[in-house]
Formats: sequence, C-alpha cells, structure tokens
Amino acid sequence: MKQIEFVIRGRVQGIRFRKLVENFVKYNNLKGFVENSEDGSVRGTLQGEKENINDFISWVEDNPGFSKITGFDKKITDVKNDDGEIKNFEIRKENNFFVDKFKAVSNLFKSFGEEEELNVPNHVAIIPDGNRRWAKERGMEGFRGHEKAGEVESLTDLFDEARKLGVKYITFWGFSTDNWKREKEENDKLFDVLLKGVESFLEYAKENKVRFRHFGRKDRFSKELVEALEKLENETEKYSDYNVNLCLDYGGRDEILRAVNKLLKAKAKNVSEVQFANVLDTQGVPEPDLIIRTSGEKRLSGFMPYQGVHAELIFVQKHFPDFKPEDFRECVEEFSRRKRRFGGD
Repeated sequence: MKQIEFVIRGRVQGIRFRKLVENFVKYNNLKGFVENSEDGSVRGTLQGEKENINDFISWVEDNPGFSKITGFDKKITDVKNDDGEIKNFEIRKENNFFVDKFKAVSNLFKSFGEEEELNVPNHVAIIPDGNRRWAKERGMEGFRGHEKAGEVESLTDLFDEARKLGVKYITFWGFSTDNWKREKEENDKLFDVLLKGVESFLEYAKENKVRFRHFGRKDRFSKELVEALEKLENETEKYSDYNVNLCLDYGGRDEILRAVNKLLKAKAKNVSEVQFANVLDTQGVPEPDLIIRTSGEKRLSGFMPYQGVHAELIFVQKHFPDFKPEDFRECVEEFSRRKRRFGGD
C-alpha cells in the first residue's frame, strides 16, 4: 500500500477538477481527499496500490478534462501500520482564492467562492462520416475506411477522453437503414468489422464498468452479430456510471414508425411525450446535448429527429478515421462556450 501527497498547479480550479479526481479514484480503488488551496493549486493525499498510484500520476500528467497542468509536486511513501489506513474519499470544500499573476502589481486575491460548474454535455452523439472517402483518398477500397474507423483501440481512446471530460453517455451511428442500398459485398465486410469490434469491446466494457446499448433493428442482421450484441448488452446492463450506445440498422423515421406501431398495438390513447419516449429505442437514455458529424457534411440525415431537437450541432471537416481525442475535446470546449436557452430567455 502506497501513499501520495501532491500539489497540482495550473488551470485546475473552476473546471470541476476535484470532481474529475473523484471519478478517477472511484474506478481505481484509491482513498483520501482533495481540496483547493488559496494560491490556486489543488492539493490532496491518496492511498492505494502502487499500480493505481502510478496510474493517477499518469492521469494528472495527461491534463484531464479542461485542466492545464504547469506543476505537479508529489511525495510517495509506504503506508505504515501506525499511519492509519484511509477508509474513504472526500472532496474538501472551502473558500477558493487565486492570485492574478498577470496583475502582480496589485497583488489582489479574487474570490471564486465554490467552483463554477463547467457546461459539459451529459450525452454526446457522433455521426462518424467519411470512412469510405478517407480510404479512397489513400487509394484503398472503401471498406478499409470502416476497418480503420472500427479499431477498438481508437474508439476506446475516444471513450476514455469522454470519461475524463465528464461525459456520461456517448452514442455512435454505425449503420443506417439507408445503408442497405450499398453493395452487399461492402456491407458484409462492414458487418465483419462490427462483429469483431463488438466481441472485442466486451473486455473493455467489463474492465471499465461501461454499459452498452444497441439502438435500431436486429431482425436483419446475421445470427452471430445479433447474439454478440445481445451478449454485450446483457453482460453490461448492471453498470450505470458510463454508457456507450451503438446505432445499427438505425434510422430516425424507422424508429418513430416502430414506436407508433407499438403504441397502436397497445391501443394507447392520448399519448404523452413521456409515453412516446418510453417506446423509442433510447428509452431510459437522456436526449443528446451535442451531436457531432465528421467529414464536413452539414446535415443529420435522419439521426435522432425526436431526441435531438435541442441538441447543439458541431460539424467537423476531418473524416472520422482522423478524428482524435483532442478533436473530441475541442468539440466539447466549443459546446461549453454556447448558451442553451431551450426556447427561453
């Protein structure tokens, strides 16, 4: 058992940094405390296994969330019996101050009170467009773009970035109802990529306690793909803190029509918005706050027409295989600067 005492300097106050630390220690079995200091730094003490302490150091050095670390002092010692083992984790809250370094002449302290809430989207949906164009620009067959885009290592890097930023739900549109119009050979190759990806993702999902959901139809896929999707859903349904959703054979109009037919079959009358939402594929999942589409196309193509009415939209020029965690972070930063009024003032 090791103990780390640390002081972190830089942009670490006013961005929910202490909450990010709390989320990290929750999944890495660390105990201790973290608190803001009057000089603008964050300090704390954590106890845990050596491997988990080292992971915490790497996590801080990676500038999690919207932080910008300029200094990281740390002291690591063994936890001795007479030191006492810490049993829980807490965020210590008190008045926060920082010195405005750019106005050193006045040497004023500016009180922030408690940390400002950063406007991080709870649910981000991504339309990963441009896979085939990415491949063709490199002289490759179109399905090679799907292979590149479906690399589990690249996708989990995006998931990890989303978790660092505080995003709780992330949704990908992998195959639309309109995509059946493509050549069968290309679709078959895409389904092979999807099957391998779904099977490989299970280990990551269990290790990181990620809940997986499939949105869309299952009646037109192979038995193997359906079984893999259902296995992933069933074996992760107990998790709730972080969620990954995959839209396959999904179309917004198709989803709405299937929902209407469910209500007709149930002989429902005077249907409310809540009742209607409960027969959509996204039942129990909050509406997306942010929808990102890659490859420069500025349309939604029928993606979540009911759920996305209040979503902020960001269109990225890069093809999806080139869309990296830092691009995702830039989108979330853009979202955080926007003012959402939902029809009000």
